[in-house]
Amino acid sequence: MRYSVANWKMNLPPEGIAAYCAALAAAAGDGPRLVVAPPFPYLHEIRGLAVAGQNCAEKASGAFTGEISAAMLRERGAQFVILGHSERRTLFGETDAQIARKLAIALENGLTPILCIGEDLNVRDSGRAEAFLADQLKAAAAGVTNGGDVVIAYEPIWAIGTGRNATGKLCAETTQAVRESVRRFWPERYENVPVLYGGSVTPDNVTELVAEGEIDGFLVGGASLDSGKFLAIHRALGKE
Repeated sequence: MRYSVANWKMNLPPEGIAAYCAALAAAAGDGPRLVVAPPFPYLHEIRGLAVAGQNCAEKASGAFTGEISAAMLRERGAQFVILGHSERRTLFGETDAQIARKLAIALENGLTPILCIGEDLNVRDSGRAEAFLADQLKAAAAGVTNGGDVVIAYEPIWAIGTGRNATGKLCAETTQAVRESVRRFWPERYENVPVLYGGSVTPDNVTELVAEGEIDGFLVGGASLDSGKFLAIHRALGKE
């Protein structure tokens, strides 16, 4: 399965939610699956498309002001949840252990986690990227004992909003390394786990990324707020 995932973050599309969903729904069907991750209050407004939460709590319920449980996401129509996003790790200090707990509880509640992994510039330039990503996957796998689907999204943190983009060749090589880590640490998922790419994807760089043929889709941030740009990325993936 391949995926085009729109992560709106703490934004709404300027064209309006209804118009945005209508544009995407017209392109849904054969090809990569379209998934939209709006801010929590707007989950129920996504029509005709698969829905993802942008995060969930590591607990099932309790006195945790401001948190949203996996069960609540599911009740509001979400089928997916993004976990371990680079912004959650870097801005909010989420650890590998916390993300592993969230992964397990998401699966328990019938959600498909989109597990984000990625390295910063220091790790990449020091030649430790593959080992760093392997450690993130190992930590996530260690906490999961139940079944369910998982999607992995590789996010090179150094390529997000910096103007320094990953080449198609680097993306393909890193994706291959991620798959090898899944084989080592998560063998029961090796045959069917999709690996997405999420590093400042735009209509301008998508063709090169797709051409290498290793990725199974995209996790798109800024460009996903414009239905036209997001559909251009989605269609480029569908031509691969």
